[in-house]
Amino acid sequence: MKQRLTAFFLLFAVFFALPLAVYADAGPKPSVQITFSSLPNEPCYATLLSERASTGPSSAWDGTMAHARYEEGEEEIWKAFVDYQDPDGFYFLQEIWDCTETGRLDWTYYPPNSFKILLYFPQSGQFWTSPIYERYAFDSYFTVDLTQVENGIFTAEKHYDFTWELISMAARMVLTLVVELAVALVFGYRNRHQLRIIFLVNVATQIGLNLLINLANWKSGAFAFILAYLGLELIVFAIEAVLYVYFLSPDKSKKRAVLYALVANVLSFWIGMRVSMWIPDIA
Repeated sequence: MKQRLTAFFLLFAVFFALPLAVYADAGPKPSVQITFSSLPNEPCYATLLSERASTGPSSAWDGTMAHARYEEGEEEIWKAFVDYQDPDGFYFLQEIWDCTETGRLDWTYYPPNSFKILLYFPQSGQFWTSPIYERYAFDSYFTVDLTQVENGIFTAEKHYDFTWELISMAARMVLTLVVELAVALVFGYRNRHQLRIIFLVNVATQIGLNLLINLANWKSGAFAFILAYLGLELIVFAIEAVLYVYFLSPDKSKKRAVLYALVANVLSFWIGMRVSMWIPDIA
């Protein structure tokens, strides 16, 4: 009876973990976000000039009106960007952001990897531009202080906010420890020595696991985060199963030690993924 309940408990956990695969299949794309401060008191439009003539669905104008892409009322703005000649030969990919009110450019679908930031002020007809930058993470954040403009040239600073990522990681680790200790009690591991072993093993494996999956998220985004989480959780399960068999099996069967490691890791994976969805790691 006890084994049946354990098996049911495991299947229940796996069942609720399955929807996460659908979430992963959303396939998020890289992004670049530029935040401008101290914008002049006039309309301002922005774009990213690309080293390549296309990226994703965005591409440089081929000279035909059938290929022209601009919002209603922005034809003159579009034409000004098209006519702009970049000294480094970078391309305008027909993507324009009105930054007058928002002070932000958010390129969220296949932004160029190597780019220059270009600002256009239609009232004065001026263009301001930046040096060449590259995406440094899956979601790359930059800030631009426009009080520091010399001869129409400004610089951008990397500004990746790790706050929510660290909070999410800490929450995953704490909840994982709580869950694995609670499951240990269900499996009969209750004395101080056993719980101390389980605690120490989990602290070691969870630190390594969370550092690696956060690195995957930083470099490659949420889809890589989920794949890395799943793959590394399997490795963690194998490591913990071996350690538990060695350290806990004198008091309990080896089979039980392995089953405990499996159930505890399935539950901790499910909870960890839920925490990552509830506490976004991208601000």
